[in-house]
Amino acid sequence: MSKLYLMRHGQTLFNVLRRKQGWCDSPLTEQGCEQARRAGAWFRENNIAFDHAYSSTQERACDTCELVLEAAGIDMPYGREKGIKEWNFGAFEALTEDTNPPLPYGDFYVPFGGEAELAFRERLVTALTDIMSRPGHNSVLAVSHGAAVAQFLRALGPEQEARLRGDGRRLGNCCIMIFDYDPTAKAFNAVDLVNPNE
Repeated sequence: MSKLYLMRHGQTLFNVLRRKQGWCDSPLTEQGCEQARRAGAWFRENNIAFDHAYSSTQERACDTCELVLEAAGIDMPYGREKGIKEWNFGAFEALTEDTNPPLPYGDFYVPFGGEAELAFRERLVTALTDIMSRPGHNSVLAVSHGAAVAQFLRALGPEQEARLRGDGRRLGNCCIMIFDYDPTAKAFNAVDLVNPNE
């Protein structure tokens, strides 16, 4: 059984301004950098090491990954994976959060050049399954995004989502979701959700 540590990036300028990031980007704030360092310290304090690390190709996730690895005392390169990028919001990119439609978003963004919800989920599951199926991937860090980590968990079904979030735990900045991965069945099993910054 392998372990996947799936993280959300640290706080960004657009998080503070309440703007939709999606495929556009904004830098980590000082608080976001500190959140990433605390997450790295949590890995170090719990004696968790990685044989591989990956990040979304977006700057906020790459910067978080680098800060986490440094704070964890792990000197290793990391890969950049387009498959774990954030949801593409099309023409709604960088607009304020008050332009969000009611949940669930479903296919709302498709006519505006964005992604459908189920296509987004499938992209994430495919990418993370591919990563975890590679040889020697026994303990993996993957740094992604808020909607991405939420949709990945949702894709695994209501029972697994309830297991991690049924007690009201948030998917805060630099939250860490822990999954067991069975390479034979190509199946994920949700184990825990940690918010090192709360």
